[in-house]
Amino acid sequence: MLADMNVKEFLAQTASNSPVPGGGSIAALSAGAAAALTEMVANLTIGKKGYEDVTAEMEEVAKAAFRLRESFIEDIDRDSDAFNKVMDAFKLPKNTDEEKAARSAAIQENTKEAALVPLKVAKEAFSMMEHIEKVVEKGNKNAVTDGAVAAMMARTAVLSALYNVKINLGSIKDVEFVEKVSKEVNELETKVVEVEKNILAKVVL
Repeated sequence: MLADMNVKEFLAQTASNSPVPGGGSIAALSAGAAAALTEMVANLTIGKKGYEDVTAEMEEVAKAAFRLRESFIEDIDRDSDAFNKVMDAFKLPKNTDEEKAARSAAIQENTKEAALVPLKVAKEAFSMMEHIEKVVEKGNKNAVTDGAVAAMMARTAVLSALYNVKINLGSIKDVEFVEKVSKEVNELETKVVEVEKNILAKVVL
């Protein structure tokens, strides 16, 4: 499991000539880091003098960020697994017409999944920015820059994941699927940059 590696092992594996972990797993890792920072700022706010009125809200943020962090950790391996399934499909036999048809169908099915995994990461990382905005605006001011980094990491996670979606869409023949997902990609790419800009504008140093 990639997620069970220590930092040195994971980065060494990423740097190797193995195609996994790749950009999709790194996007999930970036999202996980953003979630962890969001959770940290919330936890640094809970119980602190002067922040009593936002304690309940920060507790909810911490819980939400924890759930997202756990999900992103799973996505690190989920993305690599999806890529491996596509590669396995390409290795299927193609000696007969039946085998060729089965191989083609498997490639298409698994490529769709390889697009949907990073799309999930992008959507969840984008949804997390609502929590990041709360910790930047209402959280412990001594940790406001950690919230800012969380926003930047979340934006990076979204855009990085979407690149992995787009490269897979190029191999998918289902026009309706491609159009639907492409629309979601385009909307997220625009929105995440705007949201990040709005969050960072609230950082007071």
